[in-house]
Amino acid sequence: MSVRGRVATGQVSGTVGRQYGLGSTRRQSRTIGTVLAYLALTKPRVIELLLVTAIPAMLLADRGSVHPLLVLNTLIGGMMAAGGANTLNCVADADIDKVMKRTARRPLARAAVPTRNALAFGVLLTVVSVFWLWWTTNLLSGLLALATVAFYVFVYTLLLKRRTPQNVVWGGAAGCMPVMIGWSAITGTLAWPAVAMFAIIFFWTPPHTWALAMRYKDDYKDAGVPMLPAVATERQVTKQILIYTWITALVTLLLTPATGWLYAAVAVMAGAWFVTMAHQLYAGVRAGEPVKPLRLFLQSNNYLALVFCALAVDSALGLPRLF
Repeated sequence: MSVRGRVATGQVSGTVGRQYGLGSTRRQSRTIGTVLAYLALTKPRVIELLLVTAIPAMLLADRGSVHPLLVLNTLIGGMMAAGGANTLNCVADADIDKVMKRTARRPLARAAVPTRNALAFGVLLTVVSVFWLWWTTNLLSGLLALATVAFYVFVYTLLLKRRTPQNVVWGGAAGCMPVMIGWSAITGTLAWPAVAMFAIIFFWTPPHTWALAMRYKDDYKDAGVPMLPAVATERQVTKQILIYTWITALVTLLLTPATGWLYAAVAVMAGAWFVTMAHQLYAGVRAGEPVKPLRLFLQSNNYLALVFCALAVDSALGLPRLF
């Protein structure tokens, strides 16, 4: 083949390569990017934390027994409900997410997903979750999931978040609902242990959230969101964190009549550890030392996981009740 022919062939091969090779790769990359963007809307890390509490609630509801299929179906429905709520939260908060550094990379903040599509996606997840739970568990669980999404979107996100420093105190009730859904999926009803688990997460949420908000208080100020650390002094915030941490540790003991020695022991020791961390943060602020609230935020996750994992093991083994 002549030089001219080889050059022409190379040009054609290059064109074909760009058309069928690189073009295909780019399309695949765009597809993967789109899928990841929709996944990010659901806030998977938040969902993980919620599901950690649902499984122990189901195990406690029928101590000594495990219902794998029912647990799986409840988790699937719970994941969709939480994903729908988080997606709709992203739609409602798209304007402030663009302003805050911590949330500037969220899909709607960087226009990775059209707002209309995100809204439809959130509604679809919610509707499917309700019917899934109704079909695989019972109507009460489906209705609780619907109420959770509605409360999180309309009460917390649209009503409380931008109006009061107590937003996470009351808005955090949505994050407590997985234990109620898990309990109802097993029993078809609600009872006092489910309320006790609800209370644990309810009182745990403010110190957990405020510790993170202390780190990003300037973000909240810029976005005009009156999160407590953005409108109060560090001393006031850490005092509130300490109070709610004490209440959380004490509320965990409400479950001891329904559990065995393992849960009780872990609840006492983990509670002492959690309270000690809150005291250290408060004492450091009073002494004028540099604040490190993220340590409490991260360890609060471990605290909740530890308490509910102990509850799960205690319940699955059906250990003798203390009372």
